[in-house]
Amino acid sequence: MSDTELFRALADPTRRAVFERLADGERNATELRDGAGISQPAMSQHLAVLREAGLVAERRQGRHVLYRVDPEGLDRMFRWLTRYRAFWPDRVEALRQVLKEMDQ
Repeated sequence: MSDTELFRALADPTRRAVFERLADGERNATELRDGAGISQPAMSQHLAVLREAGLVAERRQGRHVLYRVDPEGLDRMFRWLTRYRAFWPDRVEALRQVLKEMDQ
C-alpha cells in the first residue's frame, strides 16, 4: 500500500467520517451506516477502500463483520506526517515575517 492510496482513501468525506467513527471503537457496517445516509453497497465499497489502504481491519463475529482502525495504517500516516513536520515552523516564521513587512 502506498502513501498515495492511504491519502486517496481519506480524501473522500464519507470515508473520513467512517474512519472517524471507527476511531471511537469497533463497529459493524450497519452501525456505521446509521445516520450516514448511504446504502449498504456504498458502505461496503467505502470499507473496502479503507481496508485496501491499510486503514481498517476486520474480524468476523458470528454472522457479523466488525471493523476497526488498523494501527499499522495510522503508523504509516504518522511517519509520513513526521517527515514534513520539521518544515513547518520555519515556513510559518517566514510567512509571519513577510506579513509583518507588508504591514509596514
